[in-house]
Amino acid sequence: MNVFYNKEGVGDVLMIILEDAPRAEVTATREGDVATIKHGDRIVGYNLFDASNTFTIETQGPVELTEEFAMRIQEELAKREIELSLEHVDYSPKFVVGFVASCEKHPDADKLSVCQVEVDNGTLQIVCGAPNVATGQKVVVAKPGAVMPSGLIIRPSALRGVPSSGMLCSARELGLADAPQEKGILVLDDTKAVGEAFSIGR
Repeated sequence: MNVFYNKEGVGDVLMIILEDAPRAEVTATREGDVATIKHGDRIVGYNLFDASNTFTIETQGPVELTEEFAMRIQEELAKREIELSLEHVDYSPKFVVGFVASCEKHPDADKLSVCQVEVDNGTLQIVCGAPNVATGQKVVVAKPGAVMPSGLIIRPSALRGVPSSGMLCSARELGLADAPQEKGILVLDDTKAVGEAFSIGR
């Protein structure tokens, strides 16, 4: 589950996304202050209007999903006779410090590298196009399910035939203040602990 709020760009609407679906193929049915979003017969999300009457949200864009916040959403939807299951919601941090254990050239792309990156819950294989990525670095990893400040949702994929689960991030992609404009991932100092959560800009 991902949650978005952009009062300036969209209006006072809390967008609750349960599943990805092509935007052109979804339908919305509004009852009162809630719209149910469907893709075919499947419910893929809800839009809760006049959200500021219920929630205090200071961010613009992706909203950090904590267990407490998810339960508040569940309670508000229940008041409107909508049942939302939180059984499979993942509350673990999606932006974490990672350690590049190995970095090899992509077999079918000169400018891509295939990296094995240690994070909080194991090792992820991530295909990266940054020119400065190297073995031994500590980096910021956007794990699958992460929502970038741009709104991009990170999903497992394959780049030129090689599976990739996550993204190694630059300072600019993370929305950090004074981010350099040149290409390259953000390399952290060695004092950072592998797996610790990393705070990003919004």
